[in-house]
Parts: sequence; structure tokens; C-alpha cells
Amino acid sequence: MTTIRLTVAQALVRFLAAQYTERDGARQRLIGAMWGIFGHGNVAGIGQALVEYADLMPYHQGRNEQAMVHAAVGYARQSGRLSAHAVTTSIGPGATNLVTGAALATINHLPVLLLPGDVFAARPADPVLQQLEVPYAGDVSVNDTLRPVSRYFDRITRPEALIPSALQAMRVLTDPVDTGAVTLALPQDVQAEGFDWPERFFAERVWTVRRPGADAAELTEAVRAVRAARRPLIIAGGGVHHSRAETALAEFAGATGIPVASTQAGKGSLRYDHPQDVGGIGHTGTATADGLARTADLVIGVGTRYTDFTTASGTLFENPAVRFLNLNIAPFDGHKLAGLPLVADARSALGELTEALGMHGHRVAGEYVAEYTEAKDRWERTVDACFAAPDPAARPTQTQVLGALDALVDESDVIVNAAGSLPGDLHKLWRARSADQYHLEYGYSCMGYEIPAALGVKLAAPERNVWALVGDGTYLMLPTEIVTAVQEGVAIKLVLLQNHGYASIGGLSEAVGAERLGTAYRYPAGDGTLTGAPLPVDLAANAASLGMRVLRAGTAGELRAALGEARAADVPTCVYVETETSDTVSGAPPAQAWWDVPVAATATRPSAVKARELYERHVSTRRRHL
Repeated sequence: MTTIRLTVAQALVRFLAAQYTERDGARQRLIGAMWGIFGHGNVAGIGQALVEYADLMPYHQGRNEQAMVHAAVGYARQSGRLSAHAVTTSIGPGATNLVTGAALATINHLPVLLLPGDVFAARPADPVLQQLEVPYAGDVSVNDTLRPVSRYFDRITRPEALIPSALQAMRVLTDPVDTGAVTLALPQDVQAEGFDWPERFFAERVWTVRRPGADAAELTEAVRAVRAARRPLIIAGGGVHHSRAETALAEFAGATGIPVASTQAGKGSLRYDHPQDVGGIGHTGTATADGLARTADLVIGVGTRYTDFTTASGTLFENPAVRFLNLNIAPFDGHKLAGLPLVADARSALGELTEALGMHGHRVAGEYVAEYTEAKDRWERTVDACFAAPDPAARPTQTQVLGALDALVDESDVIVNAAGSLPGDLHKLWRARSADQYHLEYGYSCMGYEIPAALGVKLAAPERNVWALVGDGTYLMLPTEIVTAVQEGVAIKLVLLQNHGYASIGGLSEAVGAERLGTAYRYPAGDGTLTGAPLPVDLAANAASLGMRVLRAGTAGELRAALGEARAADVPTCVYVETETSDTVSGAPPAQAWWDVPVAATATRPSAVKARELYERHVSTRRRHL
């Protein structure tokens, strides 16, 4: 057996550079690049290996470890989960900063390889700098916090252990069911240790991403259920995009006439103007989709996890006879809500369903089509009203900012968002023009995701205009990767909305009787509450200080001009706008379905007492689908 002597870190970098994925005959590199922030726990190992093999593994310099994971996740989603990035950190805080990003990746089924440094395997000095000592266990480090948020975890305490572990890591990263964060914890002494590696370890490997078809018996049951339904509704989830099943879904919906609602992750599965697209579903959904959900007798979930926002916390599907048909590649999700499982790849199974139903000439009744078509038209008029341009000299509302952007973009633009009040407005109102235009991270809804994720999306699709939409609260969480975008000349676009606090949670706080405590960015008032004048924080100046070009828009007219200038820019550019937040100014439509946030069972303040009464009325409508 021919061997080559390398350090563990050098071997890992060479191995990663030789891994590929293949689906539908198209091959691409599995690990496209590595992000890294260096400290004593990885500089002599992974850091040296990246210098040694700079021609094999591109490197991106991050500023915050969590943000590096977000950027990697944005890249992986834009790449259809067929290509991913690795992230290396030192030990201690660098490693634990990965946990939030890892949770986000795993919840959203998006692949990212995490390579945190770890304490010495040989323990020559105990403890080392940044080591957490655990008196009852000598083999525990802070990296163990990554276990519950990783789909695969291993600690490489000997060089030869890397071989089976690296192969398992690639298996998980490319598995459409199991993929998520994968962690290989690398003790700092092991990283730099030499070993004689089998040369075959570095041979090119191609990992085929499977498209399993439907089981014949499950397909027969699914066809029977669809044919028996009179008011079926499809819910398109993120699995449609992961499978690249958008065309198959459009063909299925067009052939059967079944309307299609979408989750946050599934929005864009059909273009907004497709006859069967009825918009977002659930708490942040459209009146059209939620109305259909309440009377549906069959809900066909395609690649959805049925989160509480989608089901309106178990209150949305009111028809006593409703049944669920769950097309999902993951058996865990296929059996939810006591549904009929159709465990298969979304594109494969949709094609099989279309063919099987076509043999019977199946299509829903014309009256049903007319009903949802009319409701869809009504909602489009609602969108028009929300997006309507104000007086050019007026300060725009948040929905009018979205309207100005909607009027500017085409199908090549990508919109990135994750948290605050924007996800609700976007889910209800945004007109998705392409399958990958709408990039909402709402599985973890992580504040701070947007800017680094936009960077990752742009790296995956440099020809696209990529917009990160953030409020002031989200911006303050994680603006650090602006510096990386400036450093590498990655021309992301940032729309920064200043509304002086946490607008989304402020509204929720008021609704549940917490009276907006701690949700405004204001000075204390005379009574000690934070309800005084807005803080004199200049986030535009902050973005400019990080190297970003900043365009300030004080009015609706200036906003439209600034957005157009930003879209044409070839450098990272921020459009900063202070939005109108007065209660007398029209904003987004109210929630079309409930969301369960428990309210205090006992209280003396009138706001909380009233909120509890309303809560109990909603809770009484919840049902378990058995």
C-alpha cells in the first residue's frame, strides 16, 4: 500500500478537496471553500494546512464564528445542498460560537462542516488556555455543546481515526434525509501530528444524492386519497426547493387544478402569478391560503415539517373530515399529523402522482378553481394597496419599502431575511418571481443571519443581485461580515430599516399583556420605562465605518432612487431608511391565523387579563389530528 506522510490537518484538507456530489448527472465539488478564524487551537494545524494547500482549498476570512456558519448555510441553500462550506475555529469561545449557527443548519436540513479546535488529546498540560474542566469526565470539552445540534459528531483523538470519521461526515452531508451540521472536533495536538496516510484516501470520491421513488403501496393509497378529495390543498415546504421539484409541482398542480400554498421555506415553489399559487400558509399566510386550509378535506404536504406557524398551532385545519397526505423524503416528517406517508424524493413522487392521476383524467371541480381564483385576485389587490407608493416626500412604511423593492427587482434577484416583523410581511406580500428568489430562514428565525447569509448566497451565485433585508434590532446582532464582503469585494445589497426597536416582538408583547417591555430602543421615561426619546444611534454611519457604501433615504422618493443605485452597484452597498411606524399609517394586513404564545394565567393588569380571555378562546379551537 502506497502511503504519504502528512499532518492530520493537511490530510483533511486534501481529502475535502477531492469530494464531489452528483445528482441528475451533474457533478460539483462538495466542499467549495473553508471559512476560518484562527487561534491557538487551529492556527498550527488547519491554518498551516490551508497555506500548504491554498491551490486546493479556497479560504474566506470571517469576523464572527456564528456568522461564518450562517454564510456557509446561505451558500449551501443557494447551491441546492449539493455544495457546502467548512468552518474552522479555535477552541473555547470560538468553538462555542458555532452552536447557534449549527442549530440553524440542522433545523433547516442544510449541510455545513464544522471543524472546531479542541483541547490536547495527549493532555500534556491540564487545563490549557480556554479549557473547561469537567470534574466528573476527562473526555468532555466545550465542543460537546455541538452534539445535540449536529447530525454527526466525532472527536478525532488519533490520526487514523480521521479516515472512517471523514467518510461518515461526507455521507451525512450528502444524505437528503440526515443532512445538517456535521462536527469533527480536532484536538490541537492531533491536528499537527504526522501520519502515513493511504494514498487512496485522497482519491476523488463522488457521493450520489439519491432520488428515491415512492413505494407502490403508498403511491396507490395516495392516488386514492387525492381522487376522493373535493377540496384538496397542497402545502409546499422547503423540500420542494431542496429536491429542485418546482417544475414537477407546477405540472402536478396544473394537471389537477389543486391550489398550492407555501411555507416560509417553500415560498417560490410556484411563481406568484401561477394560477394555482395561493400564497403563504399559516399565521403569516394569506387570507386565500388560510381560508382554503380551514375547509380542506385533504392537505397534501410536500417537503414540509408542519411547524406551528404552518398549522396555526393546531387550529388551522378545521374541517372535521380533513386528512393529510405527506410526501416527504424523511419518514419522521412523512408520518406527522397521522397522515398517509408517501416517503420519497419530492420530484420523483410528484411525477409519479401526476402520471397515475392522469390515467384517470383527475381534476378538481371547476367551482373550486373559480373560488380560489377569485380569492387570489382579491388578495393581489390587498398587496397592491400595501405596496402602493406614498407621496414621494413622505416617509415610507415597511410594506411600502417592500413595494419599492418589488417594483425594482426581476427574477434574478435574491431576497434574504430571517427575523423580526419582515418575515410576516414578506410571507404575506412578496411576489416571488423565481424558485430561489425568496430566501427566508424561518426554521430557527435567527437574528443576525441575513448579512452573512447574503454573502454566502452571493458566493454561490455571483451573477445574482442579493439583498439582505434587516431591521435595526437584527443589524445590531451581527453586522460583522460586512467587513468580509468589503474585503473580498462581494457586492451584496443591504436594506437597513430603522424603526427603533424590536417591532415584531413589540407587537406580540402588547398582544399578550406584556405591554412592550424591553422592545423599544429608547431612553428611560420618568416612570422608569424605556419609552422616552429614541436613542441617537446612527446605524448608517456604523455600516459606513465598516467599509460599506451607504445611501441614506429619508423619503419614499429618495428610497426608490437609492434602491436603483444600490442594485446597479458593484461594491457592497447599504440603503438606510427610517420607516414610518405610526398606528395611523397602513402597514401589512393582520395575521390571518392564530399562533400560540401562552398568556399569563393570573394577572391584575387589564391588558394581561384581556389577553388571557382571547387566548383561552383560541386554545379551545385547537385539535389533534389522529
